[in-house]
Amino acid sequence: MKSIIKTLVETPGPSGYEAQVRAVVRKMVEPFADEVKVDALGNLLVRKCGSDERKVMLAAHMDEIGIMATHVDENGFVRFTNIGGVRPFNCLGGRVRFLNGALGIIGAERMLDESKVPPLEKMYIDVGASSPKDCPVHVGDVAAFERPFLDLGDRLVAKAMDDRIGVAALIETLRCLKTPLHEVVFVFSVQEEVGLRGATTAAFGISPYVGLAVDVTRTGDTPKEAKMDVALGKGPAIKVRDRGMLSDPRVVDWMVRAAKKAGLPYQMEVLERGTTDAKAIQITQAGVPAGCLSIPCRYIHAPSEMVDFGDVQQAVKLLLELLHSPISLK
Repeated sequence: MKSIIKTLVETPGPSGYEAQVRAVVRKMVEPFADEVKVDALGNLLVRKCGSDERKVMLAAHMDEIGIMATHVDENGFVRFTNIGGVRPFNCLGGRVRFLNGALGIIGAERMLDESKVPPLEKMYIDVGASSPKDCPVHVGDVAAFERPFLDLGDRLVAKAMDDRIGVAALIETLRCLKTPLHEVVFVFSVQEEVGLRGATTAAFGISPYVGLAVDVTRTGDTPKEAKMDVALGKGPAIKVRDRGMLSDPRVVDWMVRAAKKAGLPYQMEVLERGTTDAKAIQITQAGVPAGCLSIPCRYIHAPSEMVDFGDVQQAVKLLLELLHSPISLK
């Protein structure tokens, strides 16, 4: 899986501009799918048929946070705004790659109080230009953060682990899935970081019997981090709640029973900040029983996000256990 993960995280795809990463994912999944299509919003829908026509929807979002150019000044410096949850304290000195290939470094105006982090409106991107005429970036151009994949053995580091690591888990699940008992629709969704937009339309069109998001979650295992009983290396986390949704207790129980049956490690997740595509799935049409399988991740929305490779592998095993068994919601 590591080569898949490396390819995914190093392919740019900010929210609304997922075409490059979608093409990469499509090439990876087509040999294992019964049907592949792209919907009007840009979601990649991958169908695997089963004997039971009740649909299971699995969603992992392809998009990542990024930036958009808003102005090029007389000296060729590019001002920008955020796409998704870009935090200023993660930006200074960082590198970005525009979708046209142009590279730049993020700098900032001098602050009188250097103990404070400058806001985005005080920052700019230096692309090596000296005027608007020789600047390769124009208003409306979009960039992703530039950071190579780092393999530390058990720990993997890269930008866009949120949520390319979930995408990688679904690709591996599809590859290993034999004949599911239920029809499974793998949704590689768009625009999650700006409001769960892709999953909202995809769930409406699919109308699943049950839905799961596969996404990252925060951890409480770094120095002086907010208290949270999720850590790297202790298995994937089964979400109970986050700021946007309460997981269906029947879905939580279904996942816990499957993990225990297969002897797989798992953690219980209560996330006080953030939400996932599961929120959109849950409230589509007349409502859908929904939950989320989370991969613990340190430094979310930073240019270097860290996951444990064992947690990813265990997540795949749990998904396969769920899909090869009858759905039991009780």
